[in-house]
Amino acid sequence: MDEFSLVQKIIIWTVPVLFAITLHEVAHGWMALKLGDRTAQMLGRLSLNPIKHIDPIGTIVVPGILLLLGGFIFGWAKPVPVSYQNLRKPKSDMAWVALAGPGANLAMGLVWAVVAKLGFGLVQAGNSFGEPMFYMGLAGIWINAILMFLNLLPLPPLDGGRVLVSVLPGKLGWQVSRIEPYGFFIILGLLAFGILGLILSPMLNTTVQILAQWLGISFGQAASLLNSLF
Repeated sequence: MDEFSLVQKIIIWTVPVLFAITLHEVAHGWMALKLGDRTAQMLGRLSLNPIKHIDPIGTIVVPGILLLLGGFIFGWAKPVPVSYQNLRKPKSDMAWVALAGPGANLAMGLVWAVVAKLGFGLVQAGNSFGEPMFYMGLAGIWINAILMFLNLLPLPPLDGGRVLVSVLPGKLGWQVSRIEPYGFFIILGLLAFGILGLILSPMLNTTVQILAQWLGISFGQAASLLNSLF
């Protein structure tokens, strides 16, 4: 399948995007629970029901616009609430809570890689069911790779920024945390000027290379398959 209609693209991307952002947030809440904070659990945010985590802008509008524009797709869900003071070791535990989200994206990316591999095998065997399975697997790999690498950037309120605040000495960490109210606008600015793409492209190119080796195809073929999803 060389070209997809908008409806086909929506079908391919919907499940991977919903899982990627939902499990990312649930992972934060789950780790917080293990480290002593029950806030997310008490508010019902440890549910795998996507409706409990959907942010109308970040989950629907932004990914939809990016899909229409043909750019790389990312989004976000409603942040899972974490009560810093409830954690057993608030400063260090917050780093583990933050890392749980990208960790979940890594795990999901590996699962989708298996789905893509199985779908690719079915396609080669002439089974028509393999094609949607294969492309949905590719979409799952891509959205989880983007969310993982994006969230690991050392900029509050991204997960990497929270890790940075946790590992820096008290006063310096507090100064970095003051960036948080402006972090989202910084990200939008980096995206608008193409800087965010430059930052993420080496990591995403590595993802494409690994994918190519996993499927037994060339880098160019893997990149072409991913590009067909936009």
